[in-house]
Amino acid sequence: MSATLEALSTGVQVGAVLPLLTAVVQRPAWSATYKKVVAVISALIAGVATVAADGGWDQFQHGKLTMTTVLGVLAASQTSYDLLWKPSKLAPWVEALTAKKTPQQAE
Repeated sequence: MSATLEALSTGVQVGAVLPLLTAVVQRPAWSATYKKVVAVISALIAGVATVAADGGWDQFQHGKLTMTTVLGVLAASQTSYDLLWKPSKLAPWVEALTAKKTPQQAE
């Protein structure tokens, strides 16, 4: 398998599960724009972490592979959220489950 295809494959695998991890920090009361910003920043951070985990810090010398992985994570995370996690109501459920409750809500 070519290095580019391996980088893309790794990025897509990470991106496919990233929306569930992002849902842990997001809150139901946040605006859609704010949630999107958090999701994109999370995907970029996860992409960089994936590159480092997959090939070590020396991997960043290969700009094409780095960008392929980061963009793969970003694309897969957005796509899997829109096509799988949001319609199944799993990501919104995780958001609601992990949201901090105010003293009034706890009663």
